[in-house]
Amino acid sequence: MYQVIQPAHSIFAYIVLSILFLASINAISGVVSKRVFKEKDLRISLFALILSHFQLLIGFVLYFVSPMGSASLGNMEKAFRLTSLEHPLMNIIAIVLITIGWSKHKKEESNNGKFKKIALFYTLGLIFILSKLPWANWFN
Repeated sequence: MYQVIQPAHSIFAYIVLSILFLASINAISGVVSKRVFKEKDLRISLFALILSHFQLLIGFVLYFVSPMGSASLGNMEKAFRLTSLEHPLMNIIAIVLITIGWSKHKKEESNNGKFKKIALFYTLGLIFILSKLPWANWFN
């Protein structure tokens, strides 16, 4: 099962990062241009939210079927610590930030405020995700 979930998690990460980047750029451009928050903007943000949550679920499954996920944390090499502790924890925090941004944007009444909430929280979530990606595994 691990041999199926791990490549799916890695490949799907490219899609999630792309749509999250698109949602962040869309929101930042909405703030800068002071445009009206339209259905397209809502769909991009919602799609990024849904895909990031789906990626988190895949990550949880991967964590628990992984040979490293159930290993002891006593011997914490850098790569082991990254994949078993830092990467999952930082991504959970990132998804929480993205979810907060979605919730706050729904309560906002002004168009610029909606874009600001999404721009801030989605961009922070994206930065958190990028900060703890196992880059060495991606380029091998």
